[in-house]
Amino acid sequence: MMQALYSRSPQSVTDHAEKVKEAGSGKFMEKFYVQYGHRSIADCGSTTIFIEGVSMLGDKAIQDWPLYSGQETSTRYIDMSKQPIVDPLGTPESRQILKDWMKFYVKNQEAVQKHLRDKHPRQPGQEEQTYDKAIAARTFDIMRGFLPAGITTQLSWHTNLRQAKDKLSLMRHHPLPEVKRTGENILNKLREKYPNSFSHKEYPEQEEYFRYIMENYNYYHPNNPPRDFAYTNNISSQELQRYQDIIEKRPPKTNLPYFLTELGNITFDFILDFGSFRDIQRHRNGVCRMPLLTSDLGFNSWYLDQLPEEVKHKAEDLIHLQRQRIADLDTDPGNKQYYTAMGFNVACRVSYGLPGLVYLIELRSGKPVHPTLRKIAHKMHYGLKELFPNIVLHSDLEPSDWDVKRGEQDIIEK
Repeated sequence: MMQALYSRSPQSVTDHAEKVKEAGSGKFMEKFYVQYGHRSIADCGSTTIFIEGVSMLGDKAIQDWPLYSGQETSTRYIDMSKQPIVDPLGTPESRQILKDWMKFYVKNQEAVQKHLRDKHPRQPGQEEQTYDKAIAARTFDIMRGFLPAGITTQLSWHTNLRQAKDKLSLMRHHPLPEVKRTGENILNKLREKYPNSFSHKEYPEQEEYFRYIMENYNYYHPNNPPRDFAYTNNISSQELQRYQDIIEKRPPKTNLPYFLTELGNITFDFILDFGSFRDIQRHRNGVCRMPLLTSDLGFNSWYLDQLPEEVKHKAEDLIHLQRQRIADLDTDPGNKQYYTAMGFNVACRVSYGLPGLVYLIELRSGKPVHPTLRKIAHKMHYGLKELFPNIVLHSDLEPSDWDVKRGEQDIIEK
């Protein structure tokens, strides 16, 4: 509130503090924010929301926002076997699909761990505890492909009040009932906590517009998805050449200056499993379309290739059976996502300016990254080098993706 008064008064903040005290927080926000439409005032106030028991689809819907900040439970480090599952149909057929996915996820973890220990034996000098954690993490990397997208998770959302209002205005019209309910629930909680900052009048024409957008354009689901990997570019090589000194002098783990974003965008179309899409969606310095999860593009072969031979055959049989069961469900494609495993491929489209893209490539090319996403990051690296041979990238292009240091990436009490 004191920040807001700067915009209309040359007085010191110490004087503003007295004015705010006299007016009170509620009346001030109602008068200067809601009634007069000074939306930037709400940028100066923030809140943190903790959301629990939502599906992976609900989780991604909340994070589908360029200014999202927060954290979520990682399927790469946490055993998800005890998590409840959202089952919007609640029929015997739908329950059986979810039950069989989870049965495979739980039953085969021990066999996968043994297979990994044989494939990557502990080396001299490696701490046993770190090695064990690395094996467990890689096991979850593999088995998370068989988790249905209806599996529940938890996340936090740290946001300013303006962004919360703008995001929830769309989210309450989401095509999935679960996401609609979550959006309404969050909005009601914010109205309770900040009644004068969330007392906006609703206009029918705006609500109808938001509904139309969400029903028709929430998901990216092209009629002709890319076969593998493709990209387009509107950045001028001649314009980029002007900043070659900045590009060449940049040390590792250092971002390019943001103003280079004005040069244009590079758009990538590729196929990636939904599990790893969830990781690339975390890069919000650009546009990352939300894909519709189906089984149309097949199950990502990486997950199958990591399994012991006997388990792989069981997985292939299960996938074949589950695809038919999901197709037979009497519901729309949106609801079918809950029963589709996260190892199935989706069509992805992302668009970034140069600074955001370079950051993504370098971060996601490293060994700790999930191998299916790391493969895409490597393709982005070579694609960017093909477009601009003089670009300097500090990427990790080593073929092997096994790294025992994964076992050190933990939050522990010392």
